[in-house]
Amino acid sequence: MVRIERVGSRQAKREFVLYPYRKYRDDPGWVAPLRLSQFELLDPRKNPFWQHARAELFLARRDGRVVGRIACIDDDLHNATHGDDLVFFGFFEAEDEVVARALFEAVEAHARSLGRKAVRGPANPTMNDGAGFQLDAFDRPPYVMMPQNPPEYPEWACAAGYRKVKDLYAFHLDNRGRLPERLQRIVDRTRERYAPVVRAADMKRFEDEVRELQRIHTAAWEKNWGQVPYTDAEIAHLASELKMIVDPEMALFLEYQGEPVAVCIAIPDLNQVLARFDGRLLPTGIFHLLNMKRTIDRARLVMLGVLPEHRNRGFDLVLIDEVMRRGYARGIKEGELGWTLEDNHAINRAIEATGGVRYKTLRMVQKEL
Repeated sequence: MVRIERVGSRQAKREFVLYPYRKYRDDPGWVAPLRLSQFELLDPRKNPFWQHARAELFLARRDGRVVGRIACIDDDLHNATHGDDLVFFGFFEAEDEVVARALFEAVEAHARSLGRKAVRGPANPTMNDGAGFQLDAFDRPPYVMMPQNPPEYPEWACAAGYRKVKDLYAFHLDNRGRLPERLQRIVDRTRERYAPVVRAADMKRFEDEVRELQRIHTAAWEKNWGQVPYTDAEIAHLASELKMIVDPEMALFLEYQGEPVAVCIAIPDLNQVLARFDGRLLPTGIFHLLNMKRTIDRARLVMLGVLPEHRNRGFDLVLIDEVMRRGYARGIKEGELGWTLEDNHAINRAIEATGGVRYKTLRMVQKEL
C-alpha cells in the first residue's frame, strides 16, 4: 500500500531531496546534480523564486520506505503574466505506476484546495530549472541544467490523464569553429552593413552587465509561451550562479550603434565532470573539479536573444558564429542548443541551418481539473 505524506520536517525534506540519489545510484547514465544546489533550490532563503511562489512537497512511502516524491508549485507571477489559473508539478520521481498515480492525485487535490483549474509540468521549479519529460535520446548523457528521467515517466503521466501541452526541443551541434559557408556569407554581410560590435561580458562591471542582460532578456522573451520575466532578485541570483561557471569570453553582448541589443551565453558542460562525484564536491571534490574543467569539451548554449526591434538583421547568426569560434579555440568540440519551443519555427530553422540536429524532445503536460 502506498501512503502519501506532506513534507513538514527537516528530516522529511532531506529525504525528499536525496531520494533520486538512492533511486539512481546504480544507473550509469544518471548524472547526479550537486546535492547542495538541490537543497538551495527548495530553500526560500536561498532561491528568490519563492518570493512569488509556494511549494507543497509530498513523499510516497511503502512499508515505511520512500518510493516517490512530487512538488505542487503555485507561482503567482506565472499566473498573473499569462492569465492562467494553474499549478505546476515538479521534482517528480516514482518507483512504479501505482506510486506515480498516487503522487499526481496528491498534487491535484492540493491544486483544487487552492482553487486552481489545471496542473502543468514538470517544472523544477521553473521552466528554466529543468522542464519537461524527456521523450528520447536516453542513450545520450544530459547537458548541464537539463532534466533526465526514465522512459516510463511520460507514459505514467499520460495514464493519469495528462496530455501534451507543449514540446521543447534540444539540438546537438558538432562545433567546427565556423558556420556553413552560406551562413558565413550572411554574417559577413551583416557585419559590413551594420558594423555590430561583439564583446565579452565585462566581469569588472558585473552589476551593470547583469542589468543589461535583464533588459534584453525581458524584452526578447516577452511573448514566449510559459516565459515569466526574472525579478531583480532572480536575475541577480542567476547571474551569481553563472558567474561561478561561465567563461566570460563565451558570455557575449552584441552592440549596435553603441547599445547592447543582443546577448548570447554558452556555459561549459559541467556534467562531464559532475558525473564522477555523485553530487558531492566536499571535502576534495572541488579541487578535482577545478582541475578537470580543463578536460571539458562540450558546452550548452543557454541563452540567445535579440531585442524585437533589431531582429531579422542577422545579429543572431553573428553571435552564434562568434561563440562557435571562441568555443573552438577553447577546445569545445560539440554542444547543445536549447531548449527551444516546438513552434518557434524561426529559431529552430536557424539552428538547423547552422548544422544543429534536433536530437531530444522534452514534453510539458497538463491536466484540467
